[in-house]
Order: sequence, then structure tokens, then C-alpha cells
Amino acid sequence: MDPSTIIGVVLALVAIVGSVSMEGGNIASIFLPAPMLLVFLGTLGAAVAGGLLRDAKGMPKQLVRAMTAKTPSPDVAVETLVHLAGRARREGLLALEDEVNAIEDDFLRRGLQLAIDGTDAEEVALILSTEVDTKRSSDKASAKLFADMGGYAPTIGIIGTVLGLVKVLGHLSAPSQLGAEIASAFVATLWGVMTANVFWLPLGNRLKRLSEAECDQMEVVIEGILSIQAGSNPRLVEQKLYSLIPANVARAAEKDVA
Repeated sequence: MDPSTIIGVVLALVAIVGSVSMEGGNIASIFLPAPMLLVFLGTLGAAVAGGLLRDAKGMPKQLVRAMTAKTPSPDVAVETLVHLAGRARREGLLALEDEVNAIEDDFLRRGLQLAIDGTDAEEVALILSTEVDTKRSSDKASAKLFADMGGYAPTIGIIGTVLGLVKVLGHLSAPSQLGAEIASAFVATLWGVMTANVFWLPLGNRLKRLSEAECDQMEVVIEGILSIQAGSNPRLVEQKLYSLIPANVARAAEKDVA
């Protein structure tokens, strides 16, 4: 699990609460049910209205994924592929049949099974590349929902503030209440801007980054499977696959291939 999203959100909330406390304010004063309901429910409603229902249904799952997803490790995939390439070169592609079920990576397992079954290399590349494109498109739709919420939330907050100010204008005959009511009216804008920049936009960006990392690893797997199918030398397979991985992600030193 990569805790960067949780750490970032907690740091942002600590900064907000700390700022309010240092200024002598009361943090409890912003927890007003009416503006919070308007911002959260209104933002969700606007985002759902601008998308598809299936995207909205998948939102809880994507929220959990953004918070708890484990960043893929290219090193593990490369080491597995190099091992498979070595055995396939020594014993033949069919010798990998008994290793397929032990592979945890579903994408690698499916691709390797295609190669073992004798599927043409071009067909293997086409099938697996299409799966990557489909995943990228699906992930993009999921991230867009949160990005849309980040765009709608501040405007929904402003709507809440305008509604609050309309109420204030109706109480001009009671000056003693105006200060508290004006402050209450601006709480909606606060929640709109805060949720957009602390929750929704970071979550959308997190999902985009996860998708990029996962799709990049799938591309590495495709190259590895095609190399195995072509009977390439394991050392060349290792060098080729690591050339596809950014230097800050790949391991610092290459392991010797047995």
C-alpha cells in the first residue's frame, strides 16, 4: 500500500485546523449541517448528472483504490519475466506450462498462456495492447468523476453562500444577528473550495497516476512475453525491459542472470 494520498490529505487537514486554531477561531463553527449537505450532496449530484450511472456506481470502489492501492513494482515483474525467459530458452516454451498457475499477476498469466498455446506473436501483442487501452480508458473515466467534483464543488459552495446572503438580507431589521449569519453564509464557500482542493482533485490525480503506473507495467509485461515467445537471451530481455522503466523506479543495480 502506498500511503501518499492518506498522508497528503491528513497534512492538508492539519494545516487547515492548525491555521484556524492559531488565529483564535473555533473549528467547530465550520461544521454546519446545512452548508455541508449542500456542498457534498450537490457536488455529487452535479458530477453524476454529467457522467454515466455506471461511473457513479463504481465511485466507492475507486475511492478505496485511491486510498489503499499498492503501487506496482516493475522489479518483480522483470525478475519473473527474466526467469521465465531463461527457462523457455533452455527447455522450450511449453516448459512454462507448470509455472503459469503460480503467477500472481493476472495480466502476465493470461499473456503467457496465450504464448504457450501457440498464439501468433502479433495476435498476442494485439490482444494484450487492447486490454491495456481498455483499462486506460476505464481508469480515465473513473478519475474524471473526481476531477469533475473538484470543478463543481467551489461553485456549489458559492451557491450556498448566495443562499445564505439572501437569508441575511431578510434580517436587516435585526443588526445583532447579521455578523453570525454572514459568517455562516460563507461556510458553504469554505467547504466547496476545501473539498475540491483537499479531497476531489487530489483523488482524481491519484487515480490518474495509479493508472499510468499500472499501464506502464503492463506494457513492460507485453514486451517481456513477446521476447520470451521469440526465444531471446535472458540477459537481453532484462536489459530491454529495464530500458522501459524510468531510472527512479528501476532498481539501482542489475542482478546477474543465472
